[in-house]
Amino acid sequence: MKQLTGLAAILAMTTLMTTGCGGDRNTTDTAADNFQWQIDRFDDINVLRYQVPDFDSLTLRQKQFIYYLSQAAICGRDILYDQNCKYNLPVRRTLEAIYTGADGVDKTAGEWKAFEKYLKKVWFANGVHHHYSGDKFKPEFNESYFDTLLAATPAERLGDIQGSLLDTVKLVIFDPTLYPKRVDQTAGVDMVAASACNYYDGVTQSEAEAFYTALTDTTDKQPVSYGLNSQLSKGKDGKVVERVWSANGMYGPAIREIVKWLELAAAVADTPEQEAYTKTLIEYYKTGDLRLFDEYNVAWVQDTKSTVDYVNGFIENYGDPLGYKASWESTVNFKDFEATKTTRIISDNAQWFEDHSPIDPQYRKPHVKGVSAKVITVAMLGGDCYPSTPIGINLPNADWIRRDHGSKSVTIANITAAYDAAAAGNGFAEEFILRPEDRELRARWGTVGNNLHTDLHECLGHASGQLAEGVRGDELKNYGSTLEEARADLFALYYMNDPKLVELGVIPTLDVAKTEYNNYMMNGLMTQLTRIEPGKNIEEAHMRNRALIANWVYERGKEDKVVEFVTENGKTFVMVNDYEKLRGLFGELLKEIQRIKSEGDFKAGMELVENYGVKVDPKLHGEVLERYAALNIAPYSGFVNPRYIPVSDDKGAISDVKIEYPMDYVEQMLTYSSDYSFLPNRN
Repeated sequence: MKQLTGLAAILAMTTLMTTGCGGDRNTTDTAADNFQWQIDRFDDINVLRYQVPDFDSLTLRQKQFIYYLSQAAICGRDILYDQNCKYNLPVRRTLEAIYTGADGVDKTAGEWKAFEKYLKKVWFANGVHHHYSGDKFKPEFNESYFDTLLAATPAERLGDIQGSLLDTVKLVIFDPTLYPKRVDQTAGVDMVAASACNYYDGVTQSEAEAFYTALTDTTDKQPVSYGLNSQLSKGKDGKVVERVWSANGMYGPAIREIVKWLELAAAVADTPEQEAYTKTLIEYYKTGDLRLFDEYNVAWVQDTKSTVDYVNGFIENYGDPLGYKASWESTVNFKDFEATKTTRIISDNAQWFEDHSPIDPQYRKPHVKGVSAKVITVAMLGGDCYPSTPIGINLPNADWIRRDHGSKSVTIANITAAYDAAAAGNGFAEEFILRPEDRELRARWGTVGNNLHTDLHECLGHASGQLAEGVRGDELKNYGSTLEEARADLFALYYMNDPKLVELGVIPTLDVAKTEYNNYMMNGLMTQLTRIEPGKNIEEAHMRNRALIANWVYERGKEDKVVEFVTENGKTFVMVNDYEKLRGLFGELLKEIQRIKSEGDFKAGMELVENYGVKVDPKLHGEVLERYAALNIAPYSGFVNPRYIPVSDDKGAISDVKIEYPMDYVEQMLTYSSDYSFLPNRN
């Protein structure tokens, strides 16, 4: 599970500076006091850089390992584009052909600037749908102008994107009724047919559910994650079959490139154990055998000794409306030993937190196994972690592996640091936080609280609880991701205000909890609405989770004014009045959501999400949008990657790896498309 937008990211992104971009693209300044964090701004997005501190202190072998893994992380980029929508690759390549090849076009004209912005958005989202809302982008240039650009572009630039395929590309871009949402989980619709994602081809929701229900063995104590690495399609004979993503199957050309770099990486792994499970991952990629993926995950989660670590594979199922299939992603990282001391305290006391959890005792884990936590420095982002990235990760996702072998939790320190460094006091706190004392708390403890929330969410929240006998873990279907993120958030929120954290030395004062409670309730009830278009409901799983929690506890505590809306000078504010009662409400909701997950209670889960996590108050929404617009705040941020350059000795062997920090978003995207694009236009 990924903490995509924990409050550290949200609050930093909502206070980002909106001044100056650009600069020399090869600048590699590394000192924090002169490092230019923000390098581009378009639409609702800031593009930042992140530093990789202490890279030079790694051994040559570790640097080589990171270099090879970083190449593997880029090689899967095309896979995600195709997963998000089956026409994303020809759309991207058409746009890039025009951008680099159109001759005699006025590139100072407003329509060209609109075209360029559309392309930048497609790059950022890995396709034609917004990376967060899932809504299809609306071009701010018309089709006749696009035809003019096509006419100015040499045909050889377009390759095989001609004729009917080019006609389809134009329809995808300009027809708002075609593939309108990447993931549509609206209650009552056929979610497979309504979603643009490319995980299903020619099948209905009922056919997909029947296919995987037939494969499920409810007596299997170590169930395979069926469907995780395949497209479900229907042939001309009407038979529903899987197209497995493997070196010799669907996405084969890209997967073979990933394997090539993983094989080089395995030879310079940190430990023999890491070499062994990397080879298991390679065999999984070659065969598509999900049992091998489970074997890899078991060995990976048990490895707590390696300094350099990575994620590479089909991991998260947020992009599948039914929750079976996983998007491709990768991160490469190494341990921040100093910062890990705090997370180690938390993980070492995992059993205490589990034993004192407010959930039903029968759903607590009697023996918490293998909970490891660390703070990491990310060195490369890929696939569904790029350009928009999580600030925390807890894996593996398979419930039986977590039960029997534990989980590995990470907080990504240098990404959070980049958000914080790029943030500035541009009026957000003054605009949305009414009480001066709350603003002071946020200024003093905001970063500490945000980081602690992520640590507790990933390390303990996702690792807590157990399923009832006979429950597989997939019964909650399209509501599963939202409820799982809510469960982890609630675990974190409940323990944020526990004196045990002060006793353990994790935080110096419970004022940290007050700060986080203020931030969470303000965001869940109000400020996250800046990410929603007028007239839309909330659809993204993490946003639904935060809205569900905030609305539920607000309603339950309304009579006592535990949390209240206050209007002053025509503006709405959210205020927490009773932190202890709020903690109690968080505990009550945690107990219910754990019961829902443990028992696989689909009906109760659906009612919670639909009643508290989906609907938007249009009046409040309009006010939030207006106030954000006045601040000129971009609600989303993402990153360009560093560039790793191997240095060879006179015998051709790698003698060092240097790091550079590119400052040109467009250049990185075009380079990746030119040098790391391995899939055909139709897969």
